[in-house]
Amino acid sequence: MFTAFGFEALGVVIGDMYFVDPAPLTGQETPERGVRLELRLIDRAEPAGSIYAGIPIAFNRPVWRVDLFGSTQSPPGTLDRAHHHPRFDGWEPGRRHFVPELSADPLSWLADQLADPVAVLTRAGVDAGEFTEADMTGLAAAGPEIIATVKRMLEGVRDGELAPAPAEAVAAARTGWL
Repeated sequence: MFTAFGFEALGVVIGDMYFVDPAPLTGQETPERGVRLELRLIDRAEPAGSIYAGIPIAFNRPVWRVDLFGSTQSPPGTLDRAHHHPRFDGWEPGRRHFVPELSADPLSWLADQLADPVAVLTRAGVDAGEFTEADMTGLAAAGPEIIATVKRMLEGVRDGELAPAPAEAVAAARTGWL
């Protein structure tokens, strides 16, 4: 499942994820699944045709990521691998940051972050010229709806409806939109 929220120059994308083998980068040897949220820069082009034509919209470079993941060896709904990536280098995330508050109460932690998007973007190293005041207002106002979407997806993962394992055995795989 994939959900997107778009503002002016920033957007939030949310999707369910399953990793067969995260070990090469994380040192964690069992598969993990959960919900990923990314704050991304948006590119909007002119209509490709008449005034009635659709407008090309691209959710481009991620600048911040939250992974609400749990080991598949843990009980469903356990988010024992919840972490965030405060910065990206181009398309590549920085190291995983495990925050006690994120693991203890992920939805409250996420709501607090979304309520102060300037702080998130500052930590991410995003230049103030890359977003607008409308982005900040819109993102903060949409926070409760974004949290509700994340909560629904986490429930879907917990219930086995989202973030399914690959149908065939593979050595390493990532499923999901993000």
